[in-house]
Amino acid sequence: MAKKRSIWKFTILGLLIVIGLVLSFASFPVAGTDYIYNGFLNAIPLGLDLSGGVSAVYEASLSPTSNTTDLDSAVDSTLTKLEKFLSDNGGLQSNVSKQGNNQIRIEVAKDTVSTDLLNLLGDPNTVYIASNNNLDVNDVASFTGEYISSADIENVYASYDQNSQAYGVVLDFNSKGASKLQEMSEVASEKSENNYLYVYIGEDDPIQLTCSGPITDGQTFISGGSITDSSTAQEYAVMILSGTYSASLDLIQTSVISATVGTDALMYILIAMGVGLFLIMLFMFLRYGHFGLLADVSLVVFTILNLFFLQAIPIIQLTVSGLAGIVLSYAIVVGCHVLILEKVREEYASGKKIPLSYKNAFKKALWPIFDSHVALAIVAIIMSIINISVLRSFGLILLIGAVLSMFCSLVVMRFMMKWYLPFNSTNPKPLKLKRSKYLNPDFDKPEVVEGVEDSPEKEITVTEEVGK
Repeated sequence: MAKKRSIWKFTILGLLIVIGLVLSFASFPVAGTDYIYNGFLNAIPLGLDLSGGVSAVYEASLSPTSNTTDLDSAVDSTLTKLEKFLSDNGGLQSNVSKQGNNQIRIEVAKDTVSTDLLNLLGDPNTVYIASNNNLDVNDVASFTGEYISSADIENVYASYDQNSQAYGVVLDFNSKGASKLQEMSEVASEKSENNYLYVYIGEDDPIQLTCSGPITDGQTFISGGSITDSSTAQEYAVMILSGTYSASLDLIQTSVISATVGTDALMYILIAMGVGLFLIMLFMFLRYGHFGLLADVSLVVFTILNLFFLQAIPIIQLTVSGLAGIVLSYAIVVGCHVLILEKVREEYASGKKIPLSYKNAFKKALWPIFDSHVALAIVAIIMSIINISVLRSFGLILLIGAVLSMFCSLVVMRFMMKWYLPFNSTNPKPLKLKRSKYLNPDFDKPEVVEGVEDSPEKEITVTEEVGK
């Protein structure tokens, strides 16, 4: 009965692995649609050094609403905010640098989103809020960077409002901006008929903001007008944010930059990693037998899960440093499996049976694996939150690898070994297990008188003769 259950479990696991491998590496058209599925591997976004990217050069000038008259300090302030914005905006790998006295150069990984983003940064818009649908009236407030909290992406972002079921832009004002907004909304809410404020993004047609009461929390949601979907909401958020910088940016040049490690480098790196993984799996089988095969299956599960999460988490871009994180992740998970299987060998060599050797091995390996992975995860998290794209890519990928390594070694491997035992719990040869040469091979047999075969009946006979 136990064998039948194990057969079913291995069969289901095998089917899931086959499906996972197909989803990871295969490309095929989806029936009934024009969509072509490219697999987890091909869906992982690549960074500048692996795929190349887009470069843009902006000429900076003092913004009319800038709170400084020094162009250098305005450019430096804008440079810092651009770095943070690009880092926070989907985790784009980017390089931001100053050229000359008044130029800023930005390089981002090559894709449609990043190209559009660079164009939008050169098209800043100021938010005007008026009490009338006319920008020429006196009661108009220009909500620039001095009114918006920190002028960061956390305070100007695209969103969706469940109540109005509309896409729009959230603006989070600082105390100065909140006070002005509250004053204007209070006046508007007291109107008997037209209790609107009119929001202009640049010089576009105004968006009506209904004021049923004063806006006291310093936050408003702007929707309607040209904002029709998530894409246009994101565009307006970027334009508003770029309009809050100390320096105005004028896009003067764009160009395509090639991958720094070569066009075919990624393919060669993946081939080398595949060959290395094959050799490791061969070693596991040759040294640990059937348990080594189970470890190989666990490594395949690790590969599938790793590829899935690398393409599923939007803030990840694969760079050369990220590839180093993947290699280190494999080294960690292989080390965990080797530790467990070596513990099994030690336990069996000391005289324990196979089932007890397996249980004791996991007990002894649990805390060393857990402690090392927790320490590794802490380091990876610290590297992930550092605002340097190279370190962040490495840290994020290493963090994913550490979590999956613990899961595959302590959960997947343990269950597979447990399912295997009903097939073989007594024969050490397929598992490449041996007793220690210092261990008495007859340690678990009854003690007998020298020269007499190992038989209880004969032992009693000899004892009786001695007694006589």
